[in-house]
Amino acid sequence: MASAQRVCALPELLCKRYKIERLLGVGGMGAVYRARDLLREQYGDPDPYVAIKTLNEEFAEYPDANALLYTEFALTSRLRHANVIRVFAFDIDPESQRAFITMEPLKGPTLDQLLEQHPEGLPWSEFRSIALPLLEALACAHDMDVLHGDLKPTNVMLSRDGLRLFDFGLGQPLKGLLNSLPRLSRKRIAAWTPRYAALELLNGEPLTPTSDMYGMACILYELSSGLHPFSRLTAKQASVMQQDKTLQKPANLPARCWPALRCALAFDKTERNIDARGLLHAFAADQPGLLQRLWRRNTN
Repeated sequence: MASAQRVCALPELLCKRYKIERLLGVGGMGAVYRARDLLREQYGDPDPYVAIKTLNEEFAEYPDANALLYTEFALTSRLRHANVIRVFAFDIDPESQRAFITMEPLKGPTLDQLLEQHPEGLPWSEFRSIALPLLEALACAHDMDVLHGDLKPTNVMLSRDGLRLFDFGLGQPLKGLLNSLPRLSRKRIAAWTPRYAALELLNGEPLTPTSDMYGMACILYELSSGLHPFSRLTAKQASVMQQDKTLQKPANLPARCWPALRCALAFDKTERNIDARGLLHAFAADQPGLLQRLWRRNTN
């Protein structure tokens, strides 16, 4: 919770164990670094590297900053799925009072980088090889009562050993034991990417599984067509212009899949009556055994 000690700049050595080597990426609220685990190195581990996530300087000053970062750790650590990033531990450096998460280091392109290479969208077979494990990861999260809150192409990576969904920093628990975790005040912090945020989020309403579906649908439409469904406008801007009336099926997407994806892109949350498994079934309908193989492979 709130610390009486002022938060300092991120030191080069955290907890006298993790040696920061370089910055890997920066998001709306946090930054990720490559670090060397000196303890693992001491015992001869040939690969002692981890990724370190910490809040950026601005958000690290918030009274509940450490609690919010812990919430991200707690949510992600419950999702034991091959396509969700693996987190190892949450800790606070005693000297700087900076909280951080250690997690698996990832190497590979994010979906936004992939889209730069495919301005006309991905062929169906390649699209589906990404869409299915991504939807399975989100379905797993929702089954475990975990909401992501910031689905967008930069939060999905094609690593060397498979797709990874990451950055649950704006995530929230739905119910159950996770309800005791701190919750993000969306009136105070609006850090999601506007063009992937559902209309109800932009209007200040609570995050729901349906809100996640809008962000997911935007990603899938973009992967299939190469273009954001509403020309990169926010849902609020596009709804005023009634752009949903002219939305066209991506050329690379089979016609049988369009009704499900179109449903997930609805501005009105009451019309967005499809979940991640519904989209998963729509995209894998011609291969009935594929879903069973995915679930067996991706779930521990």
